[in-house]
Amino acid sequence: MRKIYIFDTTLRDGEQSPGVNLNRSEKVEIALQLERLRVDRIEAGFPAASPGDSAAVRAVAGAVKGSTIIGLSRSRVQDIDAAWEALKGAQDPCLHLFLASSPIHRKYKLKMEKHQVLETAEAAIRYARKYFGKVEFSPEDAGRTELDFLCEVTAMAIRAGATVVNIPDTVGYLYPAEFGNIFKTLKENVPGIENIQLSAHCHDDLGMATANALAAILNGADQIEGTVNGIGERAGNTAIEEVAMALHTRQDFFQAKTGLQLDEIARTSRLVSKLTGMVVPGNKAIVGANAFAHESGIHQDGMLKEKTTYEIISPETIGLKESKLVLGKHSGRHAFREKLIDLGYDLAEDALNAAFAKFKDLADKKKEVGDEDIRALLDEKLVSIPEAFTLETMQVSYGNQSVPTATVRIRTLDGELFDEVAIGNGSVDAIYKAIDKVTKEEVELGDYSIKSVSHGKDALGEVHVVLRQNGIAVSGRGISTDILEASAKAYVHAVNRLLDKRSSQTAARNNVTLI
Repeated sequence: MRKIYIFDTTLRDGEQSPGVNLNRSEKVEIALQLERLRVDRIEAGFPAASPGDSAAVRAVAGAVKGSTIIGLSRSRVQDIDAAWEALKGAQDPCLHLFLASSPIHRKYKLKMEKHQVLETAEAAIRYARKYFGKVEFSPEDAGRTELDFLCEVTAMAIRAGATVVNIPDTVGYLYPAEFGNIFKTLKENVPGIENIQLSAHCHDDLGMATANALAAILNGADQIEGTVNGIGERAGNTAIEEVAMALHTRQDFFQAKTGLQLDEIARTSRLVSKLTGMVVPGNKAIVGANAFAHESGIHQDGMLKEKTTYEIISPETIGLKESKLVLGKHSGRHAFREKLIDLGYDLAEDALNAAFAKFKDLADKKKEVGDEDIRALLDEKLVSIPEAFTLETMQVSYGNQSVPTATVRIRTLDGELFDEVAIGNGSVDAIYKAIDKVTKEEVELGDYSIKSVSHGKDALGEVHVVLRQNGIAVSGRGISTDILEASAKAYVHAVNRLLDKRSSQTAARNNVTLI
């Protein structure tokens, strides 16, 4: 059965999602999980964009041994040199070069004629091959490029030494029949096409990313590029878990498979959601909370008689397990440790002690602590950024005939305590204004959302906020059985992330259009 290689760009294209900012340690953590997922190729970032991105790519290159590590580069010598400096320590480095090829990009962005595009790309590929044994070339916006010129570009890339030619539907414009035909045409008309791998990179602007990726596979694509949970620029990218499970579930039709460790999918999805702050929609295919939920009485009846009546994928396949261990305030450390192992967490003793203390606090407030409660506590505890500010206490006064007032006590990194009080249009507004008085940061609240991470009247509430300041956007997350406390935690978390990002941002990213 034909193998389809998985090129994961969660750390590069995924990080281009508005509001997402991954620091170096978070990128390494995701990369190591992608390695456990057995992703073939990991695009770690765009080294020439900034010193911070270069350092993150270098860190990933040094940490990951089982996957090819890739850096993105424009077709410029300085970009290629920057990528080599970041990737030369990788066990298996690869360069991903791109240059736009469509008429609209040639005219308005590049201001180049066809021959100039060919000459520029060829020179870049040949220069890159002096350093890299593997070079992937992408004609950006290939989906809107004349088919005869795309054949010409692909033939040039093969002659120049590219080992992979990627066909991006950069703006999610094409439909499956159209996109599949591109691969069929290239396979039939480009000399030497059998000596390289063809790759597909699809965006989801019209909701066709996964369908287009599968159409490419049916027409000869050897590699699929995408992200975990389908995150990415604008409407996102192909979700790699959807492609992997489509091939697994319909092997009879596609006659192809990936090399992914499928039972790591759920854990990878949760990690990416946690660190990016991007909540997975409940109805998201494969990894959404409702993907294996059945509410209809007819469906439930069918499931009780035979699961395959309404379930084409077993939840165990992607690493989900039904819990048989119920935790509450009388549970001990042994039961708690076993539950963590069952959920896929392996904590050192100190981390376990801290998590157990948090669990005990929650168990005093809830009759029963479920799996999602445990995951929420662990996810909150495991995210590590410098805590310039820590919420110590808060008090809110509210009545439908009075002005909402909030008092907060916040501890700074040096241990100093500050108390502030503020009024607002509502309780949350008052809390945030009081926090602003302590931090003295002028920020814009770009987004505020609440969701329940467990069930019942005493459920844990999760608040997600996005703060913006001078072009920087960061997300924050807070969890508590009290939604006002969760709101305060999320806001303080976002402020800490803002300060962390601002202090590490030593150079502005280049203003470029990426694939």
